[in-house]
Amino acid sequence: MQNFFSIIGGMGTEATETFVHILNEKTPATKDQDFLNYILVNHATIPDRTAYILDHEQPNPFIPMAEDIKQQTMLGPDFFAIPCNTAHYFYEQLQELTEIPILHMPNETVKEIKNKYPNAKKVGLIATRGTLHDGIYDQPIIDAGYELVKPDENGAIANQTMELIYDYIKEKNEVNASLYHDILREMVEEKGCDVVILGCTELSVAEERAGDHNYPVLDAQTVLAEHCIDLALSMRNQ
Repeated sequence: MQNFFSIIGGMGTEATETFVHILNEKTPATKDQDFLNYILVNHATIPDRTAYILDHEQPNPFIPMAEDIKQQTMLGPDFFAIPCNTAHYFYEQLQELTEIPILHMPNETVKEIKNKYPNAKKVGLIATRGTLHDGIYDQPIIDAGYELVKPDENGAIANQTMELIYDYIKEKNEVNASLYHDILREMVEEKGCDVVILGCTELSVAEERAGDHNYPVLDAQTVLAEHCIDLALSMRNQ
């Protein structure tokens, strides 16, 4: 297969399914052959990223992710996509394993703010406690000239977000719409965010199933899917 990319997914599986749905839905296609060539690695048994970031005694997800990158590199994809924000904690280590570019979801998301919300000044972030802790969004947001609004990783909003992600979406494959909307309300109305980045792919699931709100959000997973489409189509047309 020529002109393809590899998706390192399964973190979690429902979130990866949402990513693929967004990817296919947004691809400009009128027949089968118009869709993109890609290999999906749904590596569901990769250990929890947040658990390891907060406690290095927990199983290390880098080890199986590194094997996936090495195996897929042998197939020669044009680029990699990793639809898991928290996994980007390992981005530099993973990129060192291959000469094939790995798209950086947090960086691409921050770049997209000026296109989707050109008047934004205060940028909020909701994510797993691991992503809040490792700060993978912090410097890109600050360097882009925005004021970062990030919940305290042990505070109420972070606890609510972890409940939504782990207790509902990961455990039950359910979205608590009222909880999701309340988190967004707190970020926008109480903390004054001009846009809220959905910095976890399970939050992309929440947005897909409970997007009936008027809060300004930027879904990192959708940004990654759109970037994959643009890059794949440009390489196909070379």
